[in-house]
Amino acid sequence: MKKMLFKQKFLLLLLGCLIPLGVYAQEVTISGRVTDAGDGIGLPGVTVVIEGTQTGTITTPTGDYNLNANVGDVLQFSFIGFEAEARVVEAGVSTINVAMTPSVFGMDEVVVIGYGSVKKEDLTGSVTAIDATKLNKGLATSPSDMLAGKVAGVSVTSDGGAPGAGATIRIRGGSSMSASNDPLIVIDGVPVDNSSGISGMSNPLASIHSNDIETFTVLKDASATAIYGSRASNGVIIITTKKGAKGAIKVSYDGTVSVSTKTGTVDVMEADTYRTYVTEVFGEGSDQASVLGTASTDWQEEIFRTSVSSDHNVGLSGAIKEVPFRFSVGYTNQEGILKTSAMERTTAALNLNPKLFEDRLNVQLSLKGSYNKSSFADHGSIGSATQFDPTQPVYADSNYGNGYYMSLKEDGTPIDIGLANPLAVLEERSDKADVYRSIGNLQLDYAFDFLAGLKANLNLGYDISESEGDVIVNDNSPMSWVWGNYKAGWGDNRSYSQLKRNTLLDFFLNYNKEVAAHRFDVMGGYSWQRFYSEEDNIYPYSPESAESFGEEFYRDMDEYSTESYIVSFFGRLNYSLMDKYLLTFTLRNDGSSRFSPDNQWGLFPSVALAWRLNNESFMMGQELFSDLKLRLGYGVTGQQSLGQGDYPWMARYSYSQAGANYFFGDSKIPLIRPVAYDENLKWEETTTYNVGMDFGILNNRVTGALDVYQRETVDLLNTVAIAAGTNFSNQLLTNVGELTNKGFEFSLTGRPVVGENFNWTLNYNIAYNENEITKLTINDDPNYSGVIHGGIDGGTGANIKIHSLNNPAGSFYVYEQIYDETGKPIEGAYVDQNQDGAINEEDLIIYKKSSPDITMGFSSQLNYRSWDFNFSLRANLGNYAYNNIQSNREAQNAMFDPSGFLKNVVNSAPYTNFSDPQYLSSYYIQEASFLRMDNVSLGYTFDDLGIWREGQRGRISFTVQNPLVITDYKGIDPEFSNDGIDNNIYPHPRVFILGLSLNF
Repeated sequence: MKKMLFKQKFLLLLLGCLIPLGVYAQEVTISGRVTDAGDGIGLPGVTVVIEGTQTGTITTPTGDYNLNANVGDVLQFSFIGFEAEARVVEAGVSTINVAMTPSVFGMDEVVVIGYGSVKKEDLTGSVTAIDATKLNKGLATSPSDMLAGKVAGVSVTSDGGAPGAGATIRIRGGSSMSASNDPLIVIDGVPVDNSSGISGMSNPLASIHSNDIETFTVLKDASATAIYGSRASNGVIIITTKKGAKGAIKVSYDGTVSVSTKTGTVDVMEADTYRTYVTEVFGEGSDQASVLGTASTDWQEEIFRTSVSSDHNVGLSGAIKEVPFRFSVGYTNQEGILKTSAMERTTAALNLNPKLFEDRLNVQLSLKGSYNKSSFADHGSIGSATQFDPTQPVYADSNYGNGYYMSLKEDGTPIDIGLANPLAVLEERSDKADVYRSIGNLQLDYAFDFLAGLKANLNLGYDISESEGDVIVNDNSPMSWVWGNYKAGWGDNRSYSQLKRNTLLDFFLNYNKEVAAHRFDVMGGYSWQRFYSEEDNIYPYSPESAESFGEEFYRDMDEYSTESYIVSFFGRLNYSLMDKYLLTFTLRNDGSSRFSPDNQWGLFPSVALAWRLNNESFMMGQELFSDLKLRLGYGVTGQQSLGQGDYPWMARYSYSQAGANYFFGDSKIPLIRPVAYDENLKWEETTTYNVGMDFGILNNRVTGALDVYQRETVDLLNTVAIAAGTNFSNQLLTNVGELTNKGFEFSLTGRPVVGENFNWTLNYNIAYNENEITKLTINDDPNYSGVIHGGIDGGTGANIKIHSLNNPAGSFYVYEQIYDETGKPIEGAYVDQNQDGAINEEDLIIYKKSSPDITMGFSSQLNYRSWDFNFSLRANLGNYAYNNIQSNREAQNAMFDPSGFLKNVVNSAPYTNFSDPQYLSSYYIQEASFLRMDNVSLGYTFDDLGIWREGQRGRISFTVQNPLVITDYKGIDPEFSNDGIDNNIYPHPRVFILGLSLNF
């Protein structure tokens, strides 16, 4: 608490110290007239804003304006259909007239791509750019939250409602079966390592405050992504952060206070209903009825809470001695709705972007740092709360369990296979971590004077994180008696630490030349990147403790370090003929240390063509299309994030996971065994074909894009089982087949109302993706079903999913349920697929899949005078989920364990009336399509705060996150990232947010 108060006082002190910067600025009243440069007529409704602030005005019907500003301020003039203009307020000047040039709205927008940027009109690939400053952020603690539903073909699924939770991001579906399907993330020119997580941090992207982000650029097709070669098969997301500009120093503050509540709970029986059901099913004198308690406990109510969170961000931007800068400090204190879950985060960001040597040297220095303190609640408490006997009390007077109720044997000792008290799982276990992370780079861009158009760019970057964490389970807690291998009342007390270093060097030359109707942009360069990681795990008992408690309690400290390298050569040619015909060609040669010397290098080419039809003579004079461009792209990308460490191709040994030992006298020697490996392992390669069209109508009041694509992945990586008796571990990572994704994307932006007082913008996108495994080479047996995976709760060793030839990757693999005439499932009645008179594994069928066929997003931004109203919707269609909660909590015979305790069931149990669990029934594969409103907000902007000078603005807003979900799914939430298996999710909360923004 003291630390939090200190940080809040520090932020207030920092803000107070900055106030004098604005007090002593020289204020003047500026007036003038804005006209059309073509005919000199005054332009009404032109927005005039002081750069870096929300202070501004709108021109009158005759084009006149006036506002108060400081000497050195930059006035920005913007109007739909005209080129933006900027003027600096100079001493002694009180009148600024501006003549604006007509333009096609948005076409001069510069889009960041790999190793450079291009005008939007010159793009040849499937690229979507988003201005993050215009997004309704809500309580977006991670950049991934801001992307949800905003880009066609990009699916963002939160890992749950925990503070700082990660997210699963998919661009045009997944291109791999077991290797990473995550896109490459590039932050201010630094590709971050997202192939493995950061210990003690659920979401590595949460180290960046959402208020510091300026733009997202999503590269989707291979003609755009191939410049990143072996890491670009799953698309690329480029994040740029806000920078400063010349002018007076500005101060901004953005803060929120929020209240989070649970949206629902798993529909299990309450105590009285459960007592009646047990008695009816098993009888009053049964063993089951004899262990019923007298309490009435809602275990889900015991573990959840209403939580309060806050977020603050202070930013400074401007220039000091001609050096533009931006500096920000952020603080987030987020409580989870699951008790004991919380995250406290402090962030800082600094950007310097001076120009030196007569503006020939452009310097970009970007530094970002974060300190995360997390308290992780054990999500197992959620599953336990849905199963624990509701007739038992939370607390009990016993020698066992530290005061929490436990199931006991007749002799009064704990039942060692019982369930752990859900509240004790949270309160008797501590899992806390501190994570420091910093991402930064220095980019030097120098324009040579001996050859106009030639530039050299050097980019030195890093991404360093350091983690420390402790996991403590109290002795004599309920978990210490029912968890682990020993169940002897001894708790846990282990620590872990991790250090990750990602260092980068990029160097490239860029040459621009325009000759008559020809325009060339040629780039070639070299890249070197090193990934280093070391981990330590410290276990609780010393040799002295082992002597007291027994050798089985002692483990040595685990120490592990690894590194990998990527060395690359790359080049790109952009060519334009008469601003009509565009060509982009890229080539990257990647070398990765994650493969054997024979397979380390891969060549990744791409080519894209575009035709700007609106610049053709036959399109002149028409007023409908302000932009019309056709695109055709082809490219090859790779995949080297294998998920099996840095050396999966090498012969290695590992300690026996079964704890096998060999004794020499009194000395115990742990046994090791060889790990299965494929020395010919190579990366997956994905070839993408893309046909697209960009269009703008009515001076780009309506804009959109349509893309049709096909992605073919060969040398597909997957972990497969190998024959027993080989002396190897039984799992092998190898190249097993081929996979195809195909689909289309359509996005549309409309501005139905553009006026002085009323503006309305609508955005809609829809995407369809179809996925199919077209080749499996792991087994030549024609009866081979495929790679079975997807473990579930309840069924020992049971798996529910399969990768199978001519079917979508990750399809469900079940028995086809038979129903009676009322539509009720019949226990144990399944379709005999081969009609051999027996129901066995040969009757399992491939049935539905977890990935959606269609994803959609829709958002609306409406402004009327000082009011604004915004909302965002998302939908997934055609996706299914395996309801493992229902399949594991519905059967009567699973309710009672002969050792003497009961388990709760869902309220649907009397309907199915199953005696035994039917884990592999298609009945539990349920449609999980949904329509979700991500957020809705209402805001009001104050034109003049009157704090210390006129013209300063503020905004107050009220936002509701996750207010509405429409779905037929029978589980608690249709959206989760557990590969379509719903068994233990942290539910998404409903969040009420009060926000305040100030600009000085």
